[in-house]
Amino acid sequence: MTPADLSRTVLHAVRRAVDEDVLRAPVPARVRVERTRPGGSGDYACAVALQLAGEAGLPALEVARILRERVAAEPGIGRVEVTGPGFLSFTLDAPADRDRAVLDAVRERGLAYGHGVAFRGEALRLHHAREVRAAVTADAVRRLLAAQGARVRVGCEEAGAEAGAEDAWARLGVRPDAYGPGAPEDAVIRPVPAGVTGAELLERLGPDAARWGLLRPAAHDRAALGPDLLVQGEANPLFRVRYAYARTRALTRNAAALGFASAPEGAAPVGPGTGRDSDPYAGPAPYAEPAAAGVEAPAHGSPEPDAPYADPAPYGEPPARPLLDLLADHPGVLLAAARHRAPDRVARQLEAVAHAFFDFHDSCSPLPSGDEKPSAAHRSRLALAEAAGTVLAGGLSLLGISAPAHL
Repeated sequence: MTPADLSRTVLHAVRRAVDEDVLRAPVPARVRVERTRPGGSGDYACAVALQLAGEAGLPALEVARILRERVAAEPGIGRVEVTGPGFLSFTLDAPADRDRAVLDAVRERGLAYGHGVAFRGEALRLHHAREVRAAVTADAVRRLLAAQGARVRVGCEEAGAEAGAEDAWARLGVRPDAYGPGAPEDAVIRPVPAGVTGAELLERLGPDAARWGLLRPAAHDRAALGPDLLVQGEANPLFRVRYAYARTRALTRNAAALGFASAPEGAAPVGPGTGRDSDPYAGPAPYAEPAAAGVEAPAHGSPEPDAPYADPAPYGEPPARPLLDLLADHPGVLLAAARHRAPDRVARQLEAVAHAFFDFHDSCSPLPSGDEKPSAAHRSRLALAEAAGTVLAGGLSLLGISAPAHL
């Protein structure tokens, strides 16, 4: 957990306390956390309770205790203490515990991992010109804000160059709620125009490549909408992101054919051939698939049923660290993209996850090779690969782009 993560966690605790009416004070725009000074307690400290005490009409120690109850159970937090006149001191979990908490959160939330409540209860209005890039960007921003709890209404100007755009926009996943002039309170979505119509983009690129091409550049940059978006190779970021997802699905299928399933580091193995009935994480994960019909596992593919479980700490392998850090950062990226109305941040995050996944996959294969038997290391690596697949699929969904299991 980074200082920024901790700051967001404390801010979320303040907001929860206010929503539950146990703390009556305005929610600050941000919460500052600092490294604990020499001789202090914990890893980080925060004075937010002292700042809120006056307006809350409560002693700072009482405010600190209210917040401690709501922060202590958050992933990555080992211990929360109230010190001095009302400081909160945080001791973070060990890296292995934090990594396990991230994978647990991904498996529990599935495609909704990273969604939050920062805009819960807010009714927001967006407005855009009658132009395809503005329309697609507004749709993606709507999805991002809705994932943070907002109710969003999108309006579109009636007049404009792209007459008769509704049919093409519908095929691109765009459906404005209303047409006409915007209101003063509307947030205007105004990226650099695409220079082509939605119908032309659909004919040249299809809906997925067209949406990626429109959303990947920042709003102030011109969108590159050429045939490179259809290239099936590493030079095409969209292909690389979708191929990474498809590869994670293939890993799960191939592991099932070899007689094993994923298990995060520190968890006992489960699945075929392990002597345990089921995977406790199975369910919402979108990558869980049965083995293909007619696939027979090789003789070496099943571990001994009663083999003792060893923990080789595969997450200590250097190639895993960038991928784990990106998965941990994903909720913050989604929130920042929603706040700044910037779906391009999600696209760049997915590119980074795909790149880190391939680096990890190529250095630490989740599948055994040759006569090697599936081990605890393979199960842990597979769990990390599957979590990456979930994040990729969820991010593509927020951009309105499909994530095929086969490419």
